[in-house]
Amino acid sequence: MTAAVLRVAGRIGAALVALLGASLISFVFLRALPSNPARLILGRFASDEAIADLERELGLHLPPWQQYLQYIGDFVTGDWGHSYAAGVPVRELLLSRLPASLELGLFAFTGALVGAALTALLVSYRRRKWLDRTVQGGTAVGLGMPEFWLATLLLVVFSERLGWFPLPEGRLSQGAAPPPEVTGFTTVDAILSGDAPLFLDALHHLILPAIALGLFSYCYLTRLLRSNLLEVAHQPYLLVHQAFGRTRWSAFWRSGLPNAMGSTIAAAGITLGQLVAGAVLVESVFQWPGIGSLIVTGIQTQDYSVVQSFILLTAAGYIAINLIADLIVSRLDPRSAQAVVRMGM
Repeated sequence: MTAAVLRVAGRIGAALVALLGASLISFVFLRALPSNPARLILGRFASDEAIADLERELGLHLPPWQQYLQYIGDFVTGDWGHSYAAGVPVRELLLSRLPASLELGLFAFTGALVGAALTALLVSYRRRKWLDRTVQGGTAVGLGMPEFWLATLLLVVFSERLGWFPLPEGRLSQGAAPPPEVTGFTTVDAILSGDAPLFLDALHHLILPAIALGLFSYCYLTRLLRSNLLEVAHQPYLLVHQAFGRTRWSAFWRSGLPNAMGSTIAAAGITLGQLVAGAVLVESVFQWPGIGSLIVTGIQTQDYSVVQSFILLTAAGYIAINLIADLIVSRLDPRSAQAVVRMGM
């Protein structure tokens, strides 16, 4: 018990150190920019008095170490600054965009995970060389596709040329009234309101961005899970299950897959970081009203507070997800977590 507690405490401590490092990088990077943040916000025609007042308001007149402590303290207490481009608090702005990004990210990640599990099961169960080589080659190509390029390709082919999916217009068709907000997820809220046509419309708008965002995760998890399943396929316990009357497919599905999921869970947590990075580009291409497109706008308008809060919030979420995944894997199979660490993933 003591060893387990120490392992958990060590992982939590490592997560806190990583979060501290991310906050320090964000703080130093944005303050190392050649331009004065106050002048960027107010514009080049602002008076020196107005710039000095804003510097005091932002705490830029303080020593760097005091600025950093103020930055951390404000973030922890929920004071993420003010968006001078949008004219609203940053926290309010980010939270208003969060449901759209979560809906897209969860849809993409769930599809990638389920698709990877089914593909890996099929390849390892059938053991056909042509099928295995096709999947290996296809996933290798998918891993090399940048999200921005893939999103643009899908948009041009399936929206502009074939017309199978709508052009970029957000989460719903133009003129469609959104459902009463319960969860913030348009698809779920449409179901809760009993509006089937609106649900189909929301799903229609969600498919292409989700494919563009989730393809990398699908390819990565497919290759990892395939390797794990091929290793598990030679284990004696699968033959024992079949000797007790189970079919080979049932033994694979009910015993092989759970035993192969250990390192896949840890890797799935890591791929969420790629989803966050990819969402910035994918949301911009499809004009998806999430946090990713907001950050692109924030960079273009030099909205200092929005960009800084996004960096730290994203780092905190990513570190928390990987900590949870690591603890789950350690509980299920300590060897899997150690293997993932040794692989440098």
